[in-house]
Amino acid sequence: MSLLRKKSLDRINRESAATHHENSLKRVLTVKDLTFMGIAAVVGAGIFSTIGKASFDGGPGVVFLFLITAVTCGFSALCYAEFAGRVPISGSAYTYAYVSFGEIIAWIIGWALILEYAIGNIVVAISWSGYFDNLLRGLGVHLPQWLLTDPFTASSAFNDATAIQTAGKPLTAAMQEAINIYNSAPLLAGKHIFFNLPAFIIVILITILAYIGIKESKKSANFMVIFKIAVIIFIIVMGFFYVDTNNWKPFLPNGFGGVLVGVSAVFYAYIGFDAISTTAEECKNPQRDLPKGMMYSLIICTILYILIALVLTGMVNYSELNVTDPLAFVFERLGLKKTGYIISISAVVATTSVLLVFQLGQPRIWMSMSRDGLLPKKFAKVHPKFGTPSFATIITGVIVAFPTLIMPADLVTDLTSIGTLFAFVLVCLGVLVLPRLSAAETKGKFRLPYINGKFLIPVLVAAFIYLTKDRLFNAFAALGNESYHEVLFIVFILVSVFIAILSFLKNYSVIPIVGALCCMYLMIEIPANSWLWFFVWMSIGLSIYFLYGRKKSKLAKE
Repeated sequence: MSLLRKKSLDRINRESAATHHENSLKRVLTVKDLTFMGIAAVVGAGIFSTIGKASFDGGPGVVFLFLITAVTCGFSALCYAEFAGRVPISGSAYTYAYVSFGEIIAWIIGWALILEYAIGNIVVAISWSGYFDNLLRGLGVHLPQWLLTDPFTASSAFNDATAIQTAGKPLTAAMQEAINIYNSAPLLAGKHIFFNLPAFIIVILITILAYIGIKESKKSANFMVIFKIAVIIFIIVMGFFYVDTNNWKPFLPNGFGGVLVGVSAVFYAYIGFDAISTTAEECKNPQRDLPKGMMYSLIICTILYILIALVLTGMVNYSELNVTDPLAFVFERLGLKKTGYIISISAVVATTSVLLVFQLGQPRIWMSMSRDGLLPKKFAKVHPKFGTPSFATIITGVIVAFPTLIMPADLVTDLTSIGTLFAFVLVCLGVLVLPRLSAAETKGKFRLPYINGKFLIPVLVAAFIYLTKDRLFNAFAALGNESYHEVLFIVFILVSVFIAILSFLKNYSVIPIVGALCCMYLMIEIPANSWLWFFVWMSIGLSIYFLYGRKKSKLAKE
């Protein structure tokens, strides 16, 4: 079928060899650089912001969520590493899907990755703006709030406050401030103006850095990583002396369900290692260094997240952590304002590094899709001096920068998590259809360990069903009530049983199967509304593919 036409590994290797000559990116990244880029992307808004809400929902037991997410990402990272050793060109999961499943699946995952990086960076840029404002306030600089607020948030807050005022009820300080902010904004054509200027500016500056070159970008990322890791270690060590173990009781105040509530926010923080794989053509030895960079960054980040979560929930009761800046909050609450100020500086640096890595990742997805003919040739253009995908980088900057001016600050991260989990599932399953190589062919490359899942996978699936039997019974009982999550849970169980049967019949390897099942399970926890928007985005993407990409594809011309 033309929709499932694949790129062969031989063709991939020929394309990889061609990138060493004309129209090529600069190969400057080492294992250290890749590890630092992974940390730069993972340790950002999650550790300085969303960890607070996750701790509020899950209590001290939120550490289990980080472990589950790390294991899930770990299995996926091993599968990514296998592909990285076999497919040493840019494109990440898009290119891997092209080799494994064919063109239409590759397009779908490429389109999902575009959503992942774009939405992800919009959210991070808005978060950066908030941290930057807090930092300026600490220095005594107060920017007008109409330069820091999106129009939707400002109008909503104003309307809510005026409704309370009209009803003759007393206004809170926050409501009065919302009215003052709205009334102080300048007018244009009779309407109040609001936009998030710092978020817009930081995206433009990061885009310029990504455009100038990978060498400059890696130096900046490395510096920011060293600084923020030093601050985080300082926070962990200092916070340890203020831990009250009574705050860890109960460890699971809302049960395991409370822990899983934060899956989207926590998983969103972990997706950075996916961006590393987009830089394959800029690695000195991608087949050796990419797998190491992925695994090292994942291990380091998991340790940091768990230690921070334990310190946070030990310093104050989990019920107080539903705040946007939990690290600064706990230290300021204990009267350590100078430490809170240091944390604010680190938060600005941390989110800046996340922006940089994501702004490097998306243009390389555009570039790979363009090289295959699925997007116009302009997207594959490499700057003759800087050695970067110049046009794709500019387009990425535009589609991220302008929405940050007006997007609501509470933009959800679920859409990003859907795209990432979808990519992880396909990469894990894609490993199963790769041709096996001999020991000589894999010499010097990462090779995914083969563990026969003939009996182990069915046993694991059966054990999971037994442990969740109560939820399964409740899910069947709730079918008539149109319970979204319970229906998905039943579907997940059926898919798991089907995969277990296939594993028994075909001796599938344990690591990719467990990785795919873990990602599928996390996907069923994402709200239905986010899935609706995801399918709208997919509909737009498939329309573009059938109107342009399918006919222009290089494989269609052969």
